[in-house]
Amino acid sequence: MKRLSVLLLSSFLLFACGGSEKGGDLNKLQAELAELKKKKGSLDTEIRTLEAKIAQLDTAGGRLASKLVSIDSVRVGVFEHYIDLQGKVEAEGMAYVAPAGMGGQVKAVYVSLGMPVSKGQAILKLDDAMAQQQLSAARQQSGQLKTRLMQAQTIYERYQNLWKQNIGAEIQVINAKADVDALAAQLRAVEAQVGMAQEQVNMTTVRAAIAGIIDEMNVKVGEFFSPQSAATPGAGIRIVNNSKLKAVTYVPDNYVARVRKGDPVKVWIAEIGKEAFESRIQVMSASINVNTRSFTVEAPLPGNPLLRANQAAVVKILDYKAENAVSVPVNVVQSDEKGKYLFVAESVNGKWVARRRIVQPGQVYEGFQEIVSGLKAGDRIVTDGYQSLYDGQAIRSR
Repeated sequence: MKRLSVLLLSSFLLFACGGSEKGGDLNKLQAELAELKKKKGSLDTEIRTLEAKIAQLDTAGGRLASKLVSIDSVRVGVFEHYIDLQGKVEAEGMAYVAPAGMGGQVKAVYVSLGMPVSKGQAILKLDDAMAQQQLSAARQQSGQLKTRLMQAQTIYERYQNLWKQNIGAEIQVINAKADVDALAAQLRAVEAQVGMAQEQVNMTTVRAAIAGIIDEMNVKVGEFFSPQSAATPGAGIRIVNNSKLKAVTYVPDNYVARVRKGDPVKVWIAEIGKEAFESRIQVMSASINVNTRSFTVEAPLPGNPLLRANQAAVVKILDYKAENAVSVPVNVVQSDEKGKYLFVAESVNGKWVARRRIVQPGQVYEGFQEIVSGLKAGDRIVTDGYQSLYDGQAIRSR
């Protein structure tokens, strides 16, 4: 029993010591792992340097050690950057037909949807019965006054002739002259009423303010047509003249310093299936819309039978242009803590070697990155397979 007790006690102490040693080993391993992680960055650099040296010295197996990549020359030429915005086509010649007066009941409609009209052409006729009555009464009164004026003028001339012969009294001449003046004044007033009545009759014929095509027709015989109903969307008559069209877009206010009147513009309309129209900014609003935080830009469009008002358009405003600029595909430019870089292919002893090149990027547009410095004409860049390259690595072109 004593020997059994000693054996159990020894086993317990050994187990306790072993657990303590394992805990110590775990802490030690964790510390070593942390230290290795700190050295990882420098080790990676050393590994790449050694691999580059080996690749240069290993003439026998160099081709097997080289990496297969795609190589291309940098693009040199004009680099343009556009602000791409959504816009629409608007007609400069657009007008809504409206009566000149208070309006009235429609008695006749002279046009139909899609019909071409000229400026001043009669579009519809409103009820003119009351206006015609007023015109007839004014004309009748004018005729009566003309007859009375002629009689008064004759009497005045007779009294005047007798007075010259010393026959009669001077007061008769004066009174006759007063009658003539009074009737002449009344006649002028009535003739003015005739003119006003005629104008009221003319207003019952509603005419086109511009030449164009009847683009919207929502008026029927028997309806009441007034300036208010004419201005109601979907309730009037609209004339559109597509001979003068323009592209309109709204530019965010953060571009206010980059957009100016006269800047080149490209207008692309998908529906017509043609190349973009080239134009220039002709109109630019002087204020910022408080709701949309944007300003309006307009550019004229050439005459084209395929263009229609309210078509959707993509408006591209040129805000940057560089001559003889160096540009590369945007995906080949990489980043690290030192900045932007890419890999170029250099010929060393008749073999291609990848070189890490620090560059200063510029504008980006449609998949290409402008390179302000770091590259020059004639440089060849790695366009595919660059992700895992290191400086000095042997490469071969596909």
